[in-house]
Amino acid sequence: MPMASPQTLLFCLLVLAIPESWGQETAIPGCHMHPFNVTVRSDRQGTCQGSHVAQACVGHCESSAFPSRYSVLVASGYRHNITSVSQCCTISSLKKVKVQLQCVGNRREELEIFTARACQCDMCRLSRY
Repeated sequence: MPMASPQTLLFCLLVLAIPESWGQETAIPGCHMHPFNVTVRSDRQGTCQGSHVAQACVGHCESSAFPSRYSVLVASGYRHNITSVSQCCTISSLKKVKVQLQCVGNRREELEIFTARACQCDMCRLSRY
């Protein structure tokens, strides 16, 4: 049986060492939905709790910076010499989902939480919700 070359073995080890999620994340450019687990509790003591897979918006959007126009320089007293334009990956629409909570004594409750329905590149804001 022929032996593999050292280069082939190294390549195989590198392929095995790359986490599966790396390829998935880098294969989707821009702004997109990303699932994550949420644990919901009815109170601080965790009397009732449940978990649900919610959707977040993750990714990157366009941004640029350039020298300001002369009119902007004059209007700002020559303090605003760089103009930057950027967009952030944001939730463009939400939806409510019901989470089943398991309570003490085999009791069940239901709670509604929000999750992303769609994502888009939009104006960057400190807080939207």
